[in-house]
Amino acid sequence: MTTTTADPRPLFHAALAWAHDLFAGVTPDQLTGPTPCTEFDVRALMGHLTATIERGRLLGLGESVADAPEVITGVADDAWPATLDGTADRYWQVWNDDAVLDRAVVAPWGTFPGRAAMLVSLNEVLVHGWDLAVATGQPSEADSALAEAALAIMQKALPESPRGGFVPFGPVVPTADDAGATERLVNWAGRESAPWRG
Repeated sequence: MTTTTADPRPLFHAALAWAHDLFAGVTPDQLTGPTPCTEFDVRALMGHLTATIERGRLLGLGESVADAPEVITGVADDAWPATLDGTADRYWQVWNDDAVLDRAVVAPWGTFPGRAAMLVSLNEVLVHGWDLAVATGQPSEADSALAEAALAIMQKALPESPRGGFVPFGPVVPTADDAGATERLVNWAGRESAPWRG
């Protein structure tokens, strides 16, 4: 995996702040609604996004994520923003250490420097943030500078081919002419956005 030599933490801070705002914008009646990530409804998608942050914390500690849940459950309907924030706070207690960025971490997809694992998490938060936004009628574009930076990173880290099998992404989806950077990132990750466009 190709990674950036820059410190990815400011990007990830910004992505988590965007995710917090999206979580805060979800209403209880939307929690069982569908999302573009068809295996998750809105509640499960928020649980998965939160679990992504917790799994990243474990990777930074050098621990296995094999038994870590892929979806956080048991969260009260009105407690999702606070749950995400608490998980993020614990994450930064590990990742604020500069040494973690270059420490080898063992992820399910291989062994990489910590900064590469953070970039994978960045992509997860932005793509699933888009999923959550369009599923709940919220603005679906993250800050353009954040999304453009993430897209440039993923176009290097996740080539157009090969896809499928060991590379758990579908083919790149053609992008609408007026798509913003977050939507283009979603399309690069193999997600069809057209049915969800407002």
